Amino acid sequence: MKTWFFSETAYPYLPESYESIRVILPNRIYDPKIGADLYHRYLDEWLHAEDAGLEIMLNEHHQTATCLDPAAPVILGALARQTTRARLLILGNPIANRRQPVRVAEEMAMVDNLARGRLEVGFVRGVPYEISAVNSSPVRMSERFWEAHDLIMKAWTTHDGPFNWEGRYFHHRQVNIWPRPYQEPHPPVWVTSLSTGSIGPIADHRYVAATFLTGRDGSKQIFEAYRERAGERGWSAPNDRFAYAALVYVGETDEEGFAGARKLMWYIESNRVAPQFINPPGYVPAAAVAKAMRNGGSLYKYDKPDLQNLIANGIVFAGNPDTVFGQIKRFYDYNGGFGHLLVMGQAGFLDHRETVRGIDLLAREVYPRLKELN
Repeated sequence: MKTWFFSETAYPYLPESYESIRVILPNRIYDPKIGADLYHRYLDEWLHAEDAGLEIMLNEHHQTATCLDPAAPVILGALARQTTRARLLILGNPIANRRQPVRVAEEMAMVDNLARGRLEVGFVRGVPYEISAVNSSPVRMSERFWEAHDLIMKAWTTHDGPFNWEGRYFHHRQVNIWPRPYQEPHPPVWVTSLSTGSIGPIADHRYVAATFLTGRDGSKQIFEAYRERAGERGWSAPNDRFAYAALVYVGETDEEGFAGARKLMWYIESNRVAPQFINPPGYVPAAAVAKAMRNGGSLYKYDKPDLQNLIANGIVFAGNPDTVFGQIKRFYDYNGGFGHLLVMGQAGFLDHRETVRGIDLLAREVYPRLKELN
């Protein structure tokens, strides 16, 4: 199992009361001097993760204090130049909301060259809160996503001069990207999935399917749907086609690990979102919305943000090294195995010293045992 260190580059210095952390939180709250220090700190932590032997993951979001990275390719370019060994995963490019897929193809090809072939490219649909932030449409996002994907793949793999693209959503007279990717035929591709309804084409392309905080049962359903689809297509999906992201903190003792995890829970506890941004019309299929309403639940909310409940559900792994390995191993077995653990190891007010300590203990005491899982 490969382990990837992930930070969502949060700005945690918020007022006690606010309606929504996304889209409408006034940016006068942001102090550029503090923010500049945070950018450099987060880059240092990614570099430390490489030194500790972990791989590196980053993402992007827009108009939110949960993530100071609205342009992940920029940070990715910096990391490609500063690192030398770690694989670099961007998870990812929100291509259903990007108006120029060819630009994405160019950016990723350039970063792959800077990294000399260490890039892993993730494509994401984008969370519902992004719709207003990027002035996009929530309708037919999956169609736009896969057309953008097809255009990017053709741009990466066409080397004999320009081609023309006339699709439903994107139109380009001449596509002939420079540079082309360092890796042949292109960098490895990941796609995120939060439900079984989106898993079919991911499995058809044999891409890595990545789930984020979906818990024991949610991830199990997604992984099983992928395996079933692969079986229908005549192949058996290996564990390296599956990735799971969780909040993870390793301490010397359970008490230290739990204390770190409670600071990571800032990501969940502070993520208050105004209702008009949670489920824009057309983003979620009507059947899924109706099912959630019948069950009295919410599509995007953790009902009990209690540490032990989160640990029990596999959304958080925390404690001493033996405790954390045991939690991950049980989750691994329950899900039939997976090949990538995406570690959200920094959030909220977990300071630099604590973050580095968690990275070191994870890399030294837990990761060697995870590598043996297959």
